[in-house]
Amino acid sequence: MEGSARKDRHNNLIAITVALISVFMAIAKVKDDNIVQAMQMAKSNAIDTWGEYQAKKLKLHLAEMGVKQCDSFLALKIANSAAQLQVQKESYAGEVKRYGEEAQVLKDKAQGFEKEYDSLNFKDDQFDIADAALSISLGTLAVSALITSSPILYLSWSSGAFGFVMGMAGILGWNFHPDWLAKLLS
Repeated sequence: MEGSARKDRHNNLIAITVALISVFMAIAKVKDDNIVQAMQMAKSNAIDTWGEYQAKKLKLHLAEMGVKQCDSFLALKIANSAAQLQVQKESYAGEVKRYGEEAQVLKDKAQGFEKEYDSLNFKDDQFDIADAALSISLGTLAVSALITSSPILYLSWSSGAFGFVMGMAGILGWNFHPDWLAKLLS
């Protein structure tokens, strides 16, 4: 009878652990999905902004070429078109200044989106590691239930505890990130 009671106690601990891990995984999954959506938005914004930046840089280059062409024609000293060329040159020079400033603003904005993406990816890594550790914990719980092994139960709890810490790090914004593990899993 004592063996049966021990097995029942062991299985009860496993059932409680599975329930707690499942609830935590569900909560962490919702948070992780929201982070992934924000990552997608940040990456999309960065790509769009870099596209705008490239267009401004192209316009800047064309305006700079216009200034150089006007300078070349002005150097030829064609009297009847000098005034018109000077007006055109000033127009191009204004565009050079405007496109240069707009391009810098777009560059800063795109880099901001990339920084936001990297920050979100840091959190996403935390949730990915938590998910892996908690899944390992669930798998080892199943093995522990089959063979009624306390050492495997303790191993499962250890993996679950690590997964819980990583999930809480993601939820609460802790700066805990085992880079070696994130690189290994990516």
